[in-house]
Amino acid sequence: MSAHRRSRLGEQLRRELSVKIGHAVRDPEVGPLVVTGVDVSADLWFARVYVEPKGSEEEKARTLAALGRAAPFLRSVLGRELHIRRMPELRFERDVSIEAGQRIEEILRKVLPADEAEEEGEEAERESPAAEDPGAGDGDR
Repeated sequence: MSAHRRSRLGEQLRRELSVKIGHAVRDPEVGPLVVTGVDVSADLWFARVYVEPKGSEEEKARTLAALGRAAPFLRSVLGRELHIRRMPELRFERDVSIEAGQRIEEILRKVLPADEAEEEGEEAERESPAAEDPGAGDGDR
């Protein structure tokens, strides 16, 4: 299967799983979460589903465990609805990319606080009325 078709399938699985987890899964251990992405293997045997659960670390761990238990049910429901020849096995993983991005931004804020102040000053100069009107301050021509 081509990479483009796999990415389309992954996006479709992401959309469907977002809805199905919220409505069809009845496990009370599944807390609020966001399905951030799905990577489908080239042979369609596995689909790695990235989720961002909400709550404390304990609640996040319980949510991931409950999703692991619900994976066969979700796979069968999606297989019937999507009508694809091979429905991949679903493996749920916590998406750590959001936390990593926030950590990088925090480090950059600590390292570059003076640069941000300079950039804000430059933006203010660009937005001043003299900068908008090229003829302002020229006097006689």
